[in-house]
Amino acid sequence: MKGFLGLSSAMLVQVYDTFCKDKPSTFLLMLALLPTSVSILFMPHVRIYEAHRSDIDKKYLNAFSAFAMLIAAYLMVIIILKNIFSFTSWASIATFIALLVVLIASPLGIATKAQKFESKRLPETVDPLLENPEPRLASSKFSASGEPVEHEHEMLVDHLEDMNLLRAMGSVDFWLLFIAMICGMGSGLATINNMSQIGQSLGYTTVEINSFVSLWSIWNFLGRFGAGYVSDYLLHTRGWARPLLMAVTLAIMAAGHIVISSGFSGNLYVGSILVGICYGSQWSLMPTITSEIFGIRHMGTIFNTISIASPIGSYIFSVRVIGYIYDKEASAEDSCNGTHCFMLSFLIMASVAFFGFLIALGLFFRTRGFYSSIVLKRLRHSP
Repeated sequence: MKGFLGLSSAMLVQVYDTFCKDKPSTFLLMLALLPTSVSILFMPHVRIYEAHRSDIDKKYLNAFSAFAMLIAAYLMVIIILKNIFSFTSWASIATFIALLVVLIASPLGIATKAQKFESKRLPETVDPLLENPEPRLASSKFSASGEPVEHEHEMLVDHLEDMNLLRAMGSVDFWLLFIAMICGMGSGLATINNMSQIGQSLGYTTVEINSFVSLWSIWNFLGRFGAGYVSDYLLHTRGWARPLLMAVTLAIMAAGHIVISSGFSGNLYVGSILVGICYGSQWSLMPTITSEIFGIRHMGTIFNTISIASPIGSYIFSVRVIGYIYDKEASAEDSCNGTHCFMLSFLIMASVAFFGFLIALGLFFRTRGFYSSIVLKRLRHSP
């Protein structure tokens, strides 16, 4: 779901270019009606199914992942070609229809095949999550072998049980994660919010600016999609806690902000890739870290509370930093042209992202004992 959320903007830009060119009111009306209509239309088909952990289920999930990668590659090729060549109206319609056919046919085919297999499989009477409760170690101070778990610091004791929102907000780890998300998500969202003005001030064409917005969605998707796989690999093979990867993405995001501030030719291509991938990675890592540190019972409440960091950071950096400095540089004119329009803003956001890197690094050092003693054992013993 996170991956397709990252691709949605690129798909909608293609819809606009194909059917709603120079008709923004029509496009906005479609955005207002279509998502709601689709949700209402498919609501009767939503069912609750028992979870099964098997290689078969993993095969279907991998098929959806492969399909998502195919869509991302297709969109990236089309966007680059449209940036190089001038597509006629019939060529744009043809490429969009090809996207639509693959978009509709592939997931339905995977889901139909999975449903047929599910109907043939005997239902399990016992939930596998409840069948072997010991490996979770969520409500016991002992390991699966019966020996006491070693606590490297006080947070190990705090997180042996699923925490509610109030208990979570009383912990240092919650605020470290929250501040890191303000630095990362806030500065990343501020970048995409101002991409059009940045491109105009640096002399990019309208086609190039539209391409940045579409390609940002693909980099966002790759970050959301890839961060989960990379963090799982590092956790299972190296035993590295997920906050370490979050710290790395924040450091790379700081570099991306510096690239954008430099103003050299093609800087938005490089900068948008770095910031976009790292921004998407944080949306993938944050929910997983939240569930692992604070437990899954109140994960939805805690996750959505931490997500408030995104609009808070966006307001601070978009309005109080970028907007204020841009208006100051524009002086009496309505617009600002040149590198100086956004240089200071992105240097500030680079410093903030680096500060977020230090915060995430602190969260990593605080939680690495918890991950090795609790989370990693829980994952390895889960059915």
